[in-house]
Amino acid sequence: MAGIATSDPIGRPSGGRKLIAVVHADMVGYSRLIGLDDVGTLDRLRSLRSGLIDPAIDEHGGRIVNTGGDSLLIVFDSVDGAVRCAVKVQQQIPVHDGDSADQRIRFRVGINVGDLIPDGTDVHGDVVNVAARLQAECPPGGICVSRAVREHLRGRLDLIFEELGPLKLKNISRAVETFVLKPNTAATVQELAERSLVSNTNDPLPLPNRPSIAVLAFNNMSGEAEQDYFADGIVEDIITGLSRVRWLFVIARNSSFTYRGRSADVKQIAGELGVRYVLEGSVRKVADRVRITCQLIEADTRAHVWADRFDGELQDVFALQDKVTDSVVRAIAPTLRHAEIARVRRKPPENMDAYDLYLRALPHWYAMTRRSIEEAQRLLQRALILDPRYAPALSLQSLLLGYSSAQGWIQPPGSRHLEILTLARSAIQSDPNDPDVVAGASHMIAYGGGEFDEAAPLAERACNLGPNSAFAWGQSGYALFHSGHAKQAVFCFKNAIRLDPVDPTGFSTMGGLTYALICLGEDTEAITVATRAIHQNANYTFAWRGLAAALALSGRMEEGRMALQSMLRMEPSFTISALLLRTPSAPSAFKRVIQGLRLLGVPEQ
Repeated sequence: MAGIATSDPIGRPSGGRKLIAVVHADMVGYSRLIGLDDVGTLDRLRSLRSGLIDPAIDEHGGRIVNTGGDSLLIVFDSVDGAVRCAVKVQQQIPVHDGDSADQRIRFRVGINVGDLIPDGTDVHGDVVNVAARLQAECPPGGICVSRAVREHLRGRLDLIFEELGPLKLKNISRAVETFVLKPNTAATVQELAERSLVSNTNDPLPLPNRPSIAVLAFNNMSGEAEQDYFADGIVEDIITGLSRVRWLFVIARNSSFTYRGRSADVKQIAGELGVRYVLEGSVRKVADRVRITCQLIEADTRAHVWADRFDGELQDVFALQDKVTDSVVRAIAPTLRHAEIARVRRKPPENMDAYDLYLRALPHWYAMTRRSIEEAQRLLQRALILDPRYAPALSLQSLLLGYSSAQGWIQPPGSRHLEILTLARSAIQSDPNDPDVVAGASHMIAYGGGEFDEAAPLAERACNLGPNSAFAWGQSGYALFHSGHAKQAVFCFKNAIRLDPVDPTGFSTMGGLTYALICLGEDTEAITVATRAIHQNANYTFAWRGLAAALALSGRMEEGRMALQSMLRMEPSFTISALLLRTPSAPSAFKRVIQGLRLLGVPEQ
């Protein structure tokens, strides 16, 4: 399949239409300012571009596709990234541009999301036109968004949008429901923290409705000023990397760095910044070597959730910086997920919201017993009653039905595939930019519906959206395997294992890798991987079947029969026809697995 590489991360699709967020920013009163002071205005505009706007666009994953001097057209793969970028720029422009009131530079910003048409380095489509018209409706320094953008952000970013109602925009045939960001909700966390410190109040900021973290400036233990730049570079890269984890709320650098050199308790800092977790660290230089230590702290309990140490040579300082950043970002996301599950277990059931119920469901999924899966489904159903459009719950509910089918717990086989498919598509509609949601849905669209032309591009998109998400890579591997792309699936599965080698759902990833390896004739490696999967979770019959087939195909018939018997103790009525009914995969996907099972005498009916 085009776009899936076996040695490089998945690239962006080229050509055709694609769903994307579009930001149109226009400078207020450009002609008047040029008339007052053309040289000074252009110098200040260039300074804003180089010092604030362009770095913010790059930080949030955007790309400038067109500029008219006083305007910018920017595209983002993520709606969250587009809005975060716009908010940051609009907040910081008054700080960067301190000119007199009659000459200050301000922008209006419009944001829309939809289907656009790439044209070389440019883009076209109705989504672009609407973004431009929304910008024209903005107050100076404001941000106007369409309903599609506002609905995507509901419950995700702590921003409040006021409804302007359906507006008739110039050259747009239909009325567009428009919302404008309330100015007070865009106040920076730094401003709120400083306000709290100045007023000497001890009231903590309210916590966001998802995991939240501040990365403090690392301490320079070397006493050498040049190490400050190195340490700050690491922290900035970590903040940028964590900001790409969509379910995580990350405090901006400007706020967390205000605590540099202050003697403050972690719990106090977390309360002033409104976060649950704090990452702190230090840098120490000894001769030509440097040691970096990091520790993640849950502020409320002051418990150390995670810690690590990194050593390297200063001769290759940038490689060391990349290594530390990459390792920290990869470790933090799964660590926080486990910490959040532990926190929710301590929370009274009557106070749980949809997110809490989703977290409570995860350990039941990890157990992979019939009873545990049913309990997880009950918790997810409660979550969906509270929030019927909560995409992670929709996606996981679809996945759990798929796993129940694969385990043989749904009879007759394949009888709930339509429900699996419906839930998966609903999840994507609710949040088309969450890599884990998209990847899980892509797996089930392939598994539950056999819609391979739909599933494979979704898998590619998920890995583009979440390059550091082990879950996205693993689920995308399944989508590609079921779609008949075993080689690309192996790459995805192995990347998932590399990203999170202690993943509690690793048994599922290794089970999928087992089948993809068998499909490619790599039976010996498949035996090793299947054995690892079973060692992690012996309840996963999918892995037992793969192990039995791989052993038989390798000529190890007696061991194959023993593995098959272990599987049959959990699913005595298993047949070849049942496997085919529950997995409408591409013909090549299960061909060799079925061959191995037939060698062991598994009945057809």
